Amino acid sequence: MADDRRSSLAAWEDRFHDVSVHSGGRLRVREVPFTSQVNVRVGAAGVPGVSDALGAALPAEPNTVATRGDIEVLWLGPDEWLVLSPPGTSVGMLSSLRAALGGHPASVVDVSAQRTTVAVGGPAAPEVLAHGCAVDLERTLGLGRCAQTMVARAQVIMWHPADNEFRLLVRASYAGYLASWLIDAAAEHIGRNTARG
Repeated sequence: MADDRRSSLAAWEDRFHDVSVHSGGRLRVREVPFTSQVNVRVGAAGVPGVSDALGAALPAEPNTVATRGDIEVLWLGPDEWLVLSPPGTSVGMLSSLRAALGGHPASVVDVSAQRTTVAVGGPAAPEVLAHGCAVDLERTLGLGRCAQTMVARAQVIMWHPADNEFRLLVRASYAGYLASWLIDAAAEHIGRNTARG
């Protein structure tokens, strides 16, 4: 059976590409579609089982991210995490986590269809994002950290997985709005850099 899904930002792909070209590589914007997302809420007694199923300890420190291979686990609250994994893995992830929890009270829900991921990278990424985000990206959102915040009045979960790259999980209904804002913010930044050079 053919996969005929269309991502939330498929129509923006060419415009995202243009940003990279016109910024001389200083800024890259792209969608990372169909990321599997499983929300986990569990008390302390169930945490070891979840950690065993993931093969990595759940982040215990607020606003941190644990990574094992291609799985990322974002701390969202004292008893809440978001597990991100490659497209098409949510069903297996749900089964593994539910089995590992045994009888512990917990909530394990596939929320993959709720949001899409936008990656904003390059040396200019922090400056562009700072135009619409109140979080101090350099002090608060260092490598391996995450935050629930607003970017251009759109609620996002943002994390910093690698040097010069930020990822934003945005609700599908706000994805086009955020993409439009990013294109506008990038154009203003690229224009300033061009004027300086």
